[in-house]
Amino acid sequence: MAVNLRNELIKASKIHFEAHIEKHRVNVENLLQNSRGIGEHGDIMDTIEKELEEISKYHDLIEVLNKYFPKDYDAQTTKELING
Repeated sequence: MAVNLRNELIKASKIHFEAHIEKHRVNVENLLQNSRGIGEHGDIMDTIEKELEEISKYHDLIEVLNKYFPKDYDAQTTKELING
């Protein structure tokens, strides 16, 4: 069985992005539950916002992969996506 490199790269990218989302989600949970124990984060709300921005960035990357790089790829599908 031949490995479809395109699909493997897309799959690896999604896993990578999901791992980053989870890392930043855990950071937010930690800040929400243990905020007084984190001395280097004077502005906890600002820190949470930065973590949420990171989550949003990786979430958006997954959405882009799903929309513009579908699993069942063909040139016609790509043209339809680009042209609206």
